[in-house]
This record gives sequence, structure tokens and C-alpha cells, in this order.
Amino acid sequence: MSTSRVVVGAAVSIDGYIADANDGVGPLFDWYFSGDEEMPVGPDQYRPKGGYHPEPVSAAFLRETWPRVGVTIMGRRLFDLTDGWTGRPAAGEHVVVVTHRDPGDWPSRYPDAPFSFAPDLAEAVARAEKLADGRDISLTAGDLAGQGIRAGLVDSVVMHMVPVVFGGGVRFFGPHEVPTTLLENPRIVAGDRVTHLEYEVRR
Repeated sequence: MSTSRVVVGAAVSIDGYIADANDGVGPLFDWYFSGDEEMPVGPDQYRPKGGYHPEPVSAAFLRETWPRVGVTIMGRRLFDLTDGWTGRPAAGEHVVVVTHRDPGDWPSRYPDAPFSFAPDLAEAVARAEKLADGRDISLTAGDLAGQGIRAGLVDSVVMHMVPVVFGGGVRFFGPHEVPTTLLENPRIVAGDRVTHLEYEVRR
């Protein structure tokens, strides 16, 4: 069985922020809805109201990369902000939430959700590797991405670079002082109002 890769990915401003100081994404997600054709998602995956409608270049990139994901690892902040995507993974078939706090009544509200909870990132990755069956593990950007880089757990970084400057907010790698980490030259896919940059971490 092949080994799963840990991939950090998110829409990001050109100055490196995945949200503003109030957790708003502003125009960062506009490219998901700028086309005419709806992008299909799995029947048990999260679908925003109206669905995803990226333009053709971005749609082709997502059709290639999304099916690689087997498990998503998310932090408690994003889990609370999104209500755990109402119990449906945004990518892959399983979600592992890194949290030190009890999820409260969430499991009873979504009893069939393929979600589990881990006290730290190392345990979350170990659990995700068992669930992913060799497919990619999607690690959400922000605090967990910084932890992952510091721990040497990240294999690839995907930035959906949007032409906007935020000037502050939630950094792609969170509040951590991450170590100098060399990446390979990126694969570049230029869409409309977004440039997809896919980097492999140099080992």
C-alpha cells in the first residue's frame, strides 16, 4: 500500500493571508463561483448553496486534485466556524479534527458524520494515514499548517493565489515561526482571477 502524502492547500491573498482579521474570506473564494458549469462533488461531501462553478481552467485543476484526497485534517477554529461543514467532508471521505476540547453536542447532531477527534496533530496524521488508504491527506491552512511544517510532516503545498492584498489577518502558516523550508519549483496553472501553485517540499 502506498504512503499517503500530507498536502496543505487553501485560497490565499498575495500577501499570504487565508482570511482577514474577522475570519472573513472576502474575494478569496470568488473563483469557485465564476463559471457556468457546476463542479460535481461526492454525494456525501459538503456542497455550498448553489454548488461550485469555477471557470474551465480552475475546474480542470480541481477535477485532477480533489479526487486524490482521502482524509481532511482540520483544526478546532475552522470546525467551529463552519459547524464541521454540517457533518460532510469538504474533500475526501473522512475528517479528523484536532482539538483539546470536547465537541459538545456536535456528534449527536450529526451522528452519521465520518468525523473523529484527535488531541494533537501527530495523532491526527497517524489516524488519517489509516483512513486514507494511500490517498492524500489534506491539512487545512493556518495554525495546523504551521505545526505541520515545523514537524516536517508536510509533503506538498497548494496555494490558490488570488490577486488581492489583505494587509493582515490569518496567515497561511498561522502564527508560528516556521523554519526555513525549501520547496521545489511550482507547477503553475493560471485561471481567471486565481493562480494555482502546486509545490513539492524538497527533502
